[in-house]
Amino acid sequence: MVASCQNLSELMGDSSIKPSNNPVIAENVRSGKLARVGEAQHPKILATYGGEYSNPKLERMVAGIVGKLVTVSDNPSQVYQITILNSPNVNAFALPGGYLYITRGLLALANDTAELAAVIAHEMGHVTANHGILRQQKEAEVELASRVVSDVLSDKDAGRRALVRGKLRLAQFSRNQELQADAIGIAAIGEAGFDPYAAADFQKTMAAYMEFRNKSGDGDTSLDFLATHPSTPQRIELAIGHARKFGSRGQGERNRESYLAGIDGMLFGDTAEEGYVRGQVYSHAALGITFTFPKGFDIDNRAEAVLGSREADNAAIRFDGAEVSSNQSLAAYIASGWVEGLDPTSIRPITVNGMNAAMARATADQWDFDITVVRAGSSVYRILTAMPRGSSQLGALAQSVRGSFRRLSAAEKKALKPLTLDIVKAVPGETDRSIAARMRGVSRPLELFRVLNGLAAGERVETGRSYKIVTD
Repeated sequence: MVASCQNLSELMGDSSIKPSNNPVIAENVRSGKLARVGEAQHPKILATYGGEYSNPKLERMVAGIVGKLVTVSDNPSQVYQITILNSPNVNAFALPGGYLYITRGLLALANDTAELAAVIAHEMGHVTANHGILRQQKEAEVELASRVVSDVLSDKDAGRRALVRGKLRLAQFSRNQELQADAIGIAAIGEAGFDPYAAADFQKTMAAYMEFRNKSGDGDTSLDFLATHPSTPQRIELAIGHARKFGSRGQGERNRESYLAGIDGMLFGDTAEEGYVRGQVYSHAALGITFTFPKGFDIDNRAEAVLGSREADNAAIRFDGAEVSSNQSLAAYIASGWVEGLDPTSIRPITVNGMNAAMARATADQWDFDITVVRAGSSVYRILTAMPRGSSQLGALAQSVRGSFRRLSAAEKKALKPLTLDIVKAVPGETDRSIAARMRGVSRPLELFRVLNGLAAGERVETGRSYKIVTD
């Protein structure tokens, strides 16, 4: 080391040695038409996925994995910029020019460095194989779609969101391209020293998570890895076949403990901007409101609305906000044409926990609806409750939700905290049930615990092994 320092000192005395006028940094290497496509879409990605999730510990871990993969890449001159997105959605994707994205939702689902490396290497495979060229070919279609969206939709914000989602769908590749990226990615992680079987293991976890989501009635995977990377049994078998070229299981790096240490304390689930679901209760500190879904409802907190569904009686609830002039009565707003099948004679003003409100009934297709609109301060909120046509339980169900809608106290606002992933070690005598009982703020904790930790059917927890739990 001393000798190296001496040699460096000698070089520094040579006047012919000076800094490059064109240093190798991302902005200089990343050039050309493909790079401009990625650069143009980067702000839209951030807007759609809640911006960047800043966590130095995580960033260092991810950067270390990318560094190992670049060393074995067929194109080592390719520069990558990887961004961790502040979204609970499980997703990872690549844009032309070396832009790579991973959501914290996907980081929560992976269980070791090899599984994360498999995801990143897959996306790098798309970049290496120039699959992003297809995005260029569809750019004209996207621009046309943007004009249609802005011209047709009266809700400009919804139009912009729809446009962004349309652009993101260009990240989807054909089945052959996905399989090609699988092969490239598995070869890369094997050569970089990771366990190549991790790719198949993560695909199994994705399949289990998809099943968990489907049971919750959440079929919207438009912003998920699950939509563009379906984990079919055939695909898993192909992944195992690629891994076998490197030998049997257990020969590569997994680093489960260091990976779990990296995600320990990471934000899990909803952000403060979207509000929090705790059990059956939805609360939003900034808006200062809360309400309760009746027992048995599975709740999906989306950016555009909070949705609830109950399989037992096919009941559904939607909660969102609306822009209503302070000069317009809530009864007049209900009658303004946004409710299909409205019974005008059912409209009547009411109060909900001291707040001005209005309610009405509507029938459309095979459904009956109870519509409640509440004015809380300067904001107006809508609660739509639906049940199969002719149900005698609609009124009671709607009243239950409506009656629970109220303002939060200052103390309640202060007490609202996000959920986080905590890493715990199983002590002697513990089971999956006993550890899952420590979970907070999630529905079906035992099932989620097993999915988050990649536990196969019949697999038990091991004493001394680390596991992920969700807590507040």
